Amino acid sequence: MKGGKTKADAMQNDNKLKRKGAGAAKRAKKVSKDPNKPKRPASAFFVFMEEFRKQYKEEHPDNKSVSAVGKAGGEKWKSMTEAEKAPYVQKAEKRKSEYNKKMEAYNLKLAGGANDDESDKSKSEINDEDGSGEEEDDE
Repeated sequence: MKGGKTKADAMQNDNKLKRKGAGAAKRAKKVSKDPNKPKRPASAFFVFMEEFRKQYKEEHPDNKSVSAVGKAGGEKWKSMTEAEKAPYVQKAEKRKSEYNKKMEAYNLKLAGGANDDESDKSKSEINDEDGSGEEEDDE
């Protein structure tokens, strides 16, 4: 045999392609994001960029390029000393601590969300057991 592929080689390649195709189908299925989940806080650089964009827009009102603003902001951030960056770092840390608090509340809500139905049922069962003579559901 001179460098030709056998049927076995061709079948192996077909099987590999089939497996890759199946994996791609699994990856295409994305888990939807929870819209109630808190957004991650901005880093110190992005806190700086919020202010820098406003300044840059005032100084260059005719500029429409987003990349130019980003490049100018990046260059200025790199040239700043740690002391100049400190207020932005503080703001970022404050936002991060707020985010952590929100995430704790969100995670508790998620953990408690599964038990909410059970607790509601137990409340209604307790009310039913009271025998207070109130209306019962006629379904």
